[in-house]
Amino acid sequence: MVALADAQSSAPKGRGKMLSMIVAGVLGLAGAAGGYLAVAQGLVRLPGGEAPVAAAFSAPEPVSFIAMEPLIVNLPTASAGRYLRFTAQLEVPAASAPEVERVMPRITDVLNGYLRAVTPADLADASGLMRMRGMMLRRVQAVAGEGNVRNILVMELVVN
Repeated sequence: MVALADAQSSAPKGRGKMLSMIVAGVLGLAGAAGGYLAVAQGLVRLPGGEAPVAAAFSAPEPVSFIAMEPLIVNLPTASAGRYLRFTAQLEVPAASAPEVERVMPRITDVLNGYLRAVTPADLADASGLMRMRGMMLRRVQAVAGEGNVRNILVMELVVN
């Protein structure tokens, strides 16, 4: 009889323990959601909480665009007499513009070398231009210095 009484008395304790854990979990989630909404709505301010928001919405750094001279290169011999005409602009931070203009002959040289190896098949698929842009940008950044060139904007790319 004692064993039966122990079994019956332990069942409600287990259910009560499980119920209290579920209630605690729901209340914890509700508290976390309420705290997030209070901070997001601006009802509660955290110490030093305004600096990251202000930095995220600050004015962008001024940029300059440096036009490159058009490049005309012969394509590899498999293309038999075809050539590529390429024109681009470099997007640079305004403070870096004089430095980039100073090394423009080197930038032209490195792009000339790269473009001479391009085949019409490289341009045939849709992602060819994006791949080329990435490869050219890496080469230009290596020549111009870290952080001096943000992007290369292709203005003209003609295969004839």
